[in-house]
Amino acid sequence: MSLDVVDLRNFYAQHLGTVARRFVGRGIRSRWADTRGQRVLGIGYPTPYLGLFREHAERCLAFMPAQQGVVRWPSARPTLAALVEEYDLPLTDAAVDRVLLVHALEMAEDGLSLLREVWRVLAPSGRILVVIPNRRGLWARMDTTPFGYGRPYSRTQIVHLLRESSFTPTSWGEALYMPPIGKRWFLRSALAWERTGATLALPFAGVHIVEATKQVYRAAAVRREKRRLVPSLEPALEPMPGAVARVPWASDAR
Repeated sequence: MSLDVVDLRNFYAQHLGTVARRFVGRGIRSRWADTRGQRVLGIGYPTPYLGLFREHAERCLAFMPAQQGVVRWPSARPTLAALVEEYDLPLTDAAVDRVLLVHALEMAEDGLSLLREVWRVLAPSGRILVVIPNRRGLWARMDTTPFGYGRPYSRTQIVHLLRESSFTPTSWGEALYMPPIGKRWFLRSALAWERTGATLALPFAGVHIVEATKQVYRAAAVRREKRRLVPSLEPALEPMPGAVARVPWASDAR
């Protein structure tokens, strides 16, 4: 199930969305502190977080799935966002260095196909960063935020999916330990919730933030063609040179 891009934009314009962007952005920035000279691609609805890299990266693009819709980004500069088919990205092989997936994997009907397409466009030394709802968290159980839609993942599930699509998880983090309550008086304690949850490593964080690298040494499965069996011919005696062919008699025909 995919959300409309207008709903995603409206969420991040609210106070709760602003707080969520700040905490998730910290987790993203702590893993990708230096993107100078890198080609960064965001898939899903990554625009609230791509601003962290736009000034330093060589180029920064936002691809949004067709069923979700697209909004202009950035608003005051030439647009860097495009509407795409998520299983057939308009890029050549090994075209980007880093890929950020936000509101993407949990919304995809076929997460494995999406990750394999990401693998194709990622450079051999490239890395991906996946922000995905935690199956055990409160944010995945309430549909008042975009993190409550789609399919949430446990840690074991996301690791298995990444490995199946030829990625190796390298680091793990969580964010959004606070309950998804948008009241201003409650949001004042958001930082205390976040610090306490991270310090105690509590299991009910709202999202996982997983970094993985591309595997380039894994053998790809090759489909073997079926061998066609050709019937063998029975041997036949060839008449000797000069021999007279035998004409069958009428008695033989009987």
